[in-house]
Amino acid sequence: MAKKQFFLIVDTETTNDDCVYDFGAVVCDSKGVIFASCAVIVAENVEKGLFVDPTAKGIWSKAYAVEKKAKYANMLASGSRMLASSNAINRWLEKVNAKYSPKLTAYNVAFDRSKCANSNIDLSIFSDSFCLWHLATEIFAKTKNYRAFVLHNHFFGNRTRFGNMTYKTNAEVMAHFLTGNEISEPHTALEDAQFFELPILMACIKKKNWKEKTGVPYNWRSFQLKDNFTA
Repeated sequence: MAKKQFFLIVDTETTNDDCVYDFGAVVCDSKGVIFASCAVIVAENVEKGLFVDPTAKGIWSKAYAVEKKAKYANMLASGSRMLASSNAINRWLEKVNAKYSPKLTAYNVAFDRSKCANSNIDLSIFSDSFCLWHLATEIFAKTKNYRAFVLHNHFFGNRTRFGNMTYKTNAEVMAHFLTGNEISEPHTALEDAQFFELPILMACIKKKNWKEKTGVPYNWRSFQLKDNFTA
């Protein structure tokens, strides 16, 4: 009998100094059944400001960060978040690794790895990992159906100062494409991992050759509007 495969999906929300404020994770099997979860505000960073893009309006703006900080205070008060140290998160990760030996993944795993490293959260204990974003874009984002979907919904990125423009492949857009659910990511770690990244992972691993595609890096040039759409 084949050994049961488990996955650890990690998501983080960050501070202005590139540390983890909100750490979320779920352990699931290949059918999407969740066996363990973690939803923690990192105690060492609780007094820090949330990430702000000074050029942004709406999401990632200063006003949004203030509103989100209040939301987290309510989550702590209601018990949907715990306040815990990075050491406590590491103990949880060690137990998960010992019990399930999961493949680690995240939607842009390099980002979450770096922010966790800045916060003394150790993801290096997981010997097997892949980037869910890279995998999903390789499997789905190059298809005619996906291109038709982004065109219909006008899911295009902003034009850069060099005149480049790509179509969107973020978790919110990818989950919308795969599930048909038109809902916005809350950009809180556990909820993003469970309700957006988990459905994306399940869609990916249903493909027979998904493991062969886990090592393919993301190349933004593959998603240029000028190369994929005609006027």
